[in-house]
Amino acid sequence: MIDVAPNLHMYAVLALTFVAFVLFARDRIPIQTTAFGVLTALIVGFTLFPWRTNESSLTGLDFLLSFGHEALVAVCSLMILGRALAVTGALEPVARFFARFWAFAPWLAFGAMLLTCMALSGFVNDTPVVVLMLPVLAGIAARAGQAASTLMMPVNFAVLIGGMCTAIGTSTNLLVVSIAGNLGATRFNMFDFLPIVAPVASVGFLYLWLIAPRLLPKLPNTFAETAPRVFGAILKLRADGWSEGRTLSEVLDRTGRRLKVQEVRRGDGLLVARLPTAQLKGGDRLLVTDLPENLKEYERLLGATLHGVEQDEERVDSDHPLSAPGQQMAQVLVTEISPLVGRTLRHTRFADSYHLVILGIHRSGAEKALEAEDLRDVVLHAGDILLLQGPKERIRDIKLTGDLMVFDATVDLPHSRKAPVALGIMALVVAAAAFKLLPIAAAALCGVLGMLVTKCLRWEEMAGALSDKVILVIVASLALGRALMETGGAALAAGGFISLVSGLEPGYVVAALMLLMSMLTNFVSNNAAAVIGTPIAVAVAHSLGIPPEPMVLAVLLGCNLSFATPMAYQTNLMVMSAAGYRFRDFVRVGVPLVIIMLVGLTISIVRYYDL
Repeated sequence: MIDVAPNLHMYAVLALTFVAFVLFARDRIPIQTTAFGVLTALIVGFTLFPWRTNESSLTGLDFLLSFGHEALVAVCSLMILGRALAVTGALEPVARFFARFWAFAPWLAFGAMLLTCMALSGFVNDTPVVVLMLPVLAGIAARAGQAASTLMMPVNFAVLIGGMCTAIGTSTNLLVVSIAGNLGATRFNMFDFLPIVAPVASVGFLYLWLIAPRLLPKLPNTFAETAPRVFGAILKLRADGWSEGRTLSEVLDRTGRRLKVQEVRRGDGLLVARLPTAQLKGGDRLLVTDLPENLKEYERLLGATLHGVEQDEERVDSDHPLSAPGQQMAQVLVTEISPLVGRTLRHTRFADSYHLVILGIHRSGAEKALEAEDLRDVVLHAGDILLLQGPKERIRDIKLTGDLMVFDATVDLPHSRKAPVALGIMALVVAAAAFKLLPIAAAALCGVLGMLVTKCLRWEEMAGALSDKVILVIVASLALGRALMETGGAALAAGGFISLVSGLEPGYVVAALMLLMSMLTNFVSNNAAAVIGTPIAVAVAHSLGIPPEPMVLAVLLGCNLSFATPMAYQTNLMVMSAAGYRFRDFVRVGVPLVIIMLVGLTISIVRYYDL
């Protein structure tokens, strides 16, 4: 740790750090925008006012080195490997096993699922594991008549706990391990802190299995049950009706541009081009889709008769209502790596590509589905749920791509003959890192190359695995952390923390540092908190005259206690949307879990390092 006298650079960087934390906690500003802004401010500021001392120097362009940091390389490579496992369906047998097991012993199956999720997330990024399990839970709950809301949050938290057990379990672990090693602490290997975490994780497992489901509300599906269905129909224009001789543009204006015409048929199957100037005649048939009440209104406004698509000769009335044979409704969750994030359905041509109808969009925390004049123009966020209607085959096509998470009562998951190959490559990556044959970043890069060579993953799928949010937050956090260390800001912050805990035994200092990190991680980016907290931990250890490893672990584990709020981690938002949880549900279940893990991990660290 660099010890320097207070200076303007130090105070400017500390001020920027405070601003970054405030902005990271604001939902209205995309986290990518904040991260990019922080990085730009550092580059411009240190370019105009370079930092130079007899021992070190720091210019704006030095911060660009964060893009090549080993932690970022490892994180990106592991995200790609996780994507390969999802695309090939390598974990699909796990889902099918639990779907069968649940029918015979639901409570035992739930416990086994929690343990399996913990084990998987130690080696696979948390998000793919949650993406795999949520549709399975939705299907199991639908068939068993059980509320999925009593299952989804415990499974999500089990995944987060499992990610704490290994050096590659989360991006936060990789960052802390790498930065601490650069600062002189002993570099943790794959399973070095498993003996510390495993006993406490077992207590957390019992809480999630036996207690947490009883604290959660039994909620219905988010909004599929109350959403209206749309129907395909035919409007036959009468020769004496209002539409006779009018253009298609005039007909659309008559309905306030709400009418959506898919085809215009004339005579025996002749299709009329859907041009605004196309002139309509009596006998023309407009193929349309909408709510039944809207279709009846269009019938009146246009001087037409309404008919079902399958019963063209019968007019729709109380004795012959509209029907939608072969149609089903499905809820699709927009995940963090979905190509829909930050875009509109109109821009992506989603409905046209899959021949589906968008009935509604539900957003986390919203009391009801989003209302918009045209849902196709709503900018989608990670965690949004789309309510779709269309042929079963089209719904299945979306599920099998692996790009979106579909909730229904089936367990149709992507699976390919490449699944064993992908699993084998992942096992080799873990083994190479565990036996210290290669550094984690190098082993992960070799794994990515193996996935490409064996065609388990295509280049376009690899690009889709990377999260711009994760990359920018890590780069900005690394840059900010370096600025704090070089200018002495980290030492100043460590001094402030030490003054607060002065006179306390090292064990209580560990607890205080872990508590501080857990509070930060539930409201700001856990990676940002980890990168800032790690140099502070090393400085605190030096001041107390103890090894830095227990303090580094306090930061690493504290930043993983993302249980108390939905915004603490991206998978929290996913389950919030999928199950319909409220903020208070996370507080009710997550805060006790934070306390259990905090107390248990503190005791475990103190005993392990004999503090």
